[in-house]
Amino acid sequence: MNVTGKWRAAALAGLGFALGLGGALGAAPPQEQAASAGVKVPKLEFRDVKLENGLRVILVPDHSAPVFGIDVCYNVGSRNERPGRTGFAHLFEHMMFEGSENVAKGEHFVLVFNNGGNMNGTTNEDRTTYFEELPKNQLDLGLFLESDRMRALNVTQTNLDNQRNAVQEERRQGIDNQPYGRAQLDLDNLAYDNFAYKHSTIGSMTDLNAASIDDVKDFFRIYYAPNNAVLTLVGDFDADEALAKVKKYFGAIPAQPAPPKVDLAEEPHYGERREVIYDPLARLPEIDVAYHIPAGNTPENYAAQQLTYVLGQGESSRFYQHLVKEKQLASSVNVQSDTRIGTSQLYISANPRPGVKVEDLEKAIDEEIAAVVKSGVTPEELAKAKSQLLRQFIERRRSALFTAILIGNYTVYFNDPNLINTIVDKEHAVTVEEVNAVAKKYLARDQRAVVITYPAADERASLKGAQ
Repeated sequence: MNVTGKWRAAALAGLGFALGLGGALGAAPPQEQAASAGVKVPKLEFRDVKLENGLRVILVPDHSAPVFGIDVCYNVGSRNERPGRTGFAHLFEHMMFEGSENVAKGEHFVLVFNNGGNMNGTTNEDRTTYFEELPKNQLDLGLFLESDRMRALNVTQTNLDNQRNAVQEERRQGIDNQPYGRAQLDLDNLAYDNFAYKHSTIGSMTDLNAASIDDVKDFFRIYYAPNNAVLTLVGDFDADEALAKVKKYFGAIPAQPAPPKVDLAEEPHYGERREVIYDPLARLPEIDVAYHIPAGNTPENYAAQQLTYVLGQGESSRFYQHLVKEKQLASSVNVQSDTRIGTSQLYISANPRPGVKVEDLEKAIDEEIAAVVKSGVTPEELAKAKSQLLRQFIERRRSALFTAILIGNYTVYFNDPNLINTIVDKEHAVTVEEVNAVAKKYLARDQRAVVITYPAADERASLKGAQ
């Protein structure tokens, strides 16, 4: 169980995708780059059915291995939270493993693992998803487990207190007691004005402490209804038999009124936003930058994704070649972008080499940005980016589970399960002109947020020197 955010590439890479729906792998070899344009990813045939209670069911038979993946993706994330009750989506992800009417606490894990499967769940800004991979003869088990907790989760004060403590400990380990943890939180807080994306998915300690049993019950009733979920099955099964089983286990779960819609609009910003942090856990300074880019599954977002690869994915990227290798200003540099339902972000993170001033590294980053804005990317760079994206997608599609997760996410995010068949074409359709237009439009200094982190020792030395 984990919460996912902009720097959690590894967390979702384990699921086969990263940062919402984007991600990164190393650069493909040159021969792969040249051949990538002619590679055709097999199209998936699937059945898209909506039950009477509103549950959307997507069935993808695949008999290549005697296993299946099941993903239940709920249309709820931290964007659905309100001030004073942050962290609820992630807290509830934990609650979903506390047992249900017919499954004892901890038994969900035992039943899956003892039958040769694996399982987990993740939360981000836009969705919460739960998944299992099991042998083909355990389809009833997977469907039963997911339906029982959707229908009758065991919501008690004891379970709430237990999982509240678990989430708070996760925050301590992943944020509060990690170098640059505060920078991760502050960058989105600085970059967004709309509360939906401004606050962190992990939530605040105060808000988690304030959560009551009635709050949790209301959250479950509103968001964990069949009409607010997508169930995706991929693997070795007969579609007709699988659909009959889905109806058997899920069909009687009552629908609920549709949850309130969330306004994700983000008004244009006027002027760069900056913050300086002195982090007692940091040993090196760090520069974190965020630029707004358009929502996911739009032509401009696809162009921004490929711009991300050109700038900072892999050792052949511009940032690595110029800032790490040639000028030796940075010890590490990374560029990522996400594909949210609403306004998304392109992130840059860099650490200066020992002895290099933060100002000098930031100036060099700005020069690289200015160069791509002025002169654009080259056709060769774009071809390499497309090859990297294709390779990444093929890696995800190799697994029934990862494919199920992708389809569930595409459906919840964009109401388009067929994106599993069209996303490669959309990525390959991006032109050099489109990428360059996105660079000029969105890599604007007055539209960005910057967080500079210094080791706390630097602050103490500065204060001492000023005396």
